[in-house]
Amino acid sequence: MMKRNGYKMGETVEGYLYLLPVIAWIGVFMAFPMYYIIYLSFFKWNLVEPNKTFIGIQNFIQMFTDNVFLSSLAHTVYFTIGNVALTMIVAMLIAILMNQKIPGITAVRGFFYSPVVVSVIAAAMIWGFLFDSQFGPLTQIVNAFGLPSPKWLDDPNWAMNSIIMMSIWKHMGYYAVIYLAALQGISSDYYEAASLDGATALQKFFHVTWPLLRPATMLVVIMGIINSFQVFGQIYVLTAGGPVGSTNVIVYYLYDVAFHDFEVGYASAIGLFLFIAMMVVTLVQFKMMDRKIKF
Repeated sequence: MMKRNGYKMGETVEGYLYLLPVIAWIGVFMAFPMYYIIYLSFFKWNLVEPNKTFIGIQNFIQMFTDNVFLSSLAHTVYFTIGNVALTMIVAMLIAILMNQKIPGITAVRGFFYSPVVVSVIAAAMIWGFLFDSQFGPLTQIVNAFGLPSPKWLDDPNWAMNSIIMMSIWKHMGYYAVIYLAALQGISSDYYEAASLDGATALQKFFHVTWPLLRPATMLVVIMGIINSFQVFGQIYVLTAGGPVGSTNVIVYYLYDVAFHDFEVGYASAIGLFLFIAMMVVTLVQFKMMDRKIKF
């Protein structure tokens, strides 16, 4: 009995030794930074000063009385709603196209997925050229139709919409793959039964395809919201939060506070708020998924 217990103990120790690199990675790169952000959020600390000053919840009070932070929150919500809704629609349409049995469909799938593998910075630089208000291809196309071209990234009314356009192009292929997997999991029996009942293609979509895509849609929405709340690269490259602060989102404002103003304590409070907001939204979405997705 003692020998068996010793053997089991040895297996347990050996298992933890195999897990040690992962546990160390989680501790160093996730657990400790999270703890330190929570710790710093209760201090006033400028990077150029050696000492921290404990100020309790003053950073959080400042955050909700800071007009720049509140406007960045509003811009983030606007970006999230526009980006998630439009990306979901475009990705679903692309998935339906990629699900068709047509010649060259593999190349079509590769074409739509290719933006996903391009880095955000490289993609933003490409779109910066496309959005050029004088010589950019998009400007030339609009002018070719005799229409006045928007100033794209230079107009406060258009800048965020332009960022949304670029973000849709960047991520639509990834979400289309999720929808494609869900579409290929739908049995053809449903469509055959609908055809026997005289259903049109549109009726099949709304009464068969759309209801059976709800789990995939909820996954796309959750992932889209999380990614949208963390938008930074395209803002940094294309607009730097401008013009007139119209694209200043939470993560860019956090970066500005931390690395331009060196207010690390206040930046930590903003980061903690962002983490809590994303966690709450995700939990709400999972609750909705549990309640609404019934077969």
